[in-house]
Amino acid sequence: MVDHARARKLAKRISQIVAEALEHEVKDPRLAMVTITDTRVTGDLREATVYYTVMGASLEEAPDTAGAAAALSSASGVLRSRVGQQTGVRHTPSLAFVLDQVPDEARRMEELLAQTRASDAEVARLAASASPAGEADPYRTPRDDESE
Repeated sequence: MVDHARARKLAKRISQIVAEALEHEVKDPRLAMVTITDTRVTGDLREATVYYTVMGASLEEAPDTAGAAAALSSASGVLRSRVGQQTGVRHTPSLAFVLDQVPDEARRMEELLAQTRASDAEVARLAASASPAGEADPYRTPRDDESE
């Protein structure tokens, strides 16, 4: 039987343990700008997927995602043993690290929204100076009996 509440609690605890271990125990400089964003645990508590993001050293500098992925894969054994020591579950889940795509997708959505706002402003500017294509009042008016 799958206990989703227990899996969520374990996932949250694994996130905390891995983040703390990356900050204090793992001394790899490639992991200096890594942030743990989320963790998902399977229903049988055997596998955990840890999502992470990598920030660049500055705003102009691109993040080293390949270096961070290599450093996380080399440190996965240490991190798994730390998770096993601090969670107390019978079987320590295996850890898989996946680069989180949410920040990139959010940035892309912001760019799309900015393009949409710019095109809406252009349409509004063109509509302000537009004139009707036909008559000013295109609707029929009732005829007067006097004109007949």
